[in-house]
Amino acid sequence: MARHDPITQAADSLDLFTRVSARLRERVIFDAAAWSTTDPETGLVTAPMWVQNLDGGTQCYAYWECELLEETVIPFRELARSTTPAGALRWNTGDLPGRSAQYRRLRGQGLMDELRAVLRAGNKPWGVVSLFRNAGREPFGQAEIDLVAAMSASLGARLRSFARPSAAPALAGTSAPGMILFTPDGTATSINQEARHYLALLPDGPSEPSALGVRLPIWVVGTAVQARAVASERDGRTARVRIRTRDGGWIACHASCLSGPDGLPGPTALIIEPAPASDMAPIIAEAYGLSRRELEITQHIARGLATTEIAAALFISAHTVRDHIRAIFDKTEVSSRGELVARLFTENYWPLRNRPGATAYGRV
Repeated sequence: MARHDPITQAADSLDLFTRVSARLRERVIFDAAAWSTTDPETGLVTAPMWVQNLDGGTQCYAYWECELLEETVIPFRELARSTTPAGALRWNTGDLPGRSAQYRRLRGQGLMDELRAVLRAGNKPWGVVSLFRNAGREPFGQAEIDLVAAMSASLGARLRSFARPSAAPALAGTSAPGMILFTPDGTATSINQEARHYLALLPDGPSEPSALGVRLPIWVVGTAVQARAVASERDGRTARVRIRTRDGGWIACHASCLSGPDGLPGPTALIIEPAPASDMAPIIAEAYGLSRRELEITQHIARGLATTEIAAALFISAHTVRDHIRAIFDKTEVSSRGELVARLFTENYWPLRNRPGATAYGRV
């Protein structure tokens, strides 16, 4: 890549968004934008999020509520699976944007078109971007859609690399789960002290005010909205998201809708807690580009198994195990088993099953 490529220069996800947005503006006209990382397993937005020239609270919440609960054109969940990971509202509707509930909301804010893309790596969504144009401008065209689509893989790969573990301290304070309750229409009504504690650890970003005396980040309320989408059979993805804290730790948010009397819709219960190791194994394996088999072998190495023991456990040859270990070392940039374990497991991100003195973290 070029020496001054904003993708390789970026220090973290937020820095990536600001650099790439500035460079992109040199080639594509847009009046507002929203960039966000996503949970690669569910596609739900997570921290960090960077919003330009939009209300970072109410507008963002209404946008994602509409995305998950109403009829839209080219939803992100479809772009994540599409051959082309980008599209534009007017272009994809044949200049009949009124078919989209999202457009009707945007029009009320003076916006006339949206170009959106999913930032993919390894066939998984690691981020999303939406570019907006004000009324009076020309709609986005095919050349601009193609330009943004061509950036998807490199941006997705860079976002994936930022998920690698750092020397993050353990989450201080309580380890008990936090809980927030929402009414069927999405109003937050109850919160426990543990949830307040975890919310205070999350980075700054778009948030919604609440009657609970605390602002609720879009990533948290978005998970509750996704639970409503699942309950109404509008979406089959899990209402679960992993969020990185200010100090590099990880928190998991998951939500589900409860039933009231006679099967009527009840409140939505959202749990927020330290991310269990079983949640983090897949995302960190993806961050290093490890295959499923390489992840299995890495976990066996962490348990102290010899090459022949790993081969017997996985029903493959010792030669194949050695080939996998060399690939694992290359991907994680280590030169020994000890380095590998220190880099990936000492942060207690992954479960070390059957290892003497090991602690069980979360579900296995």
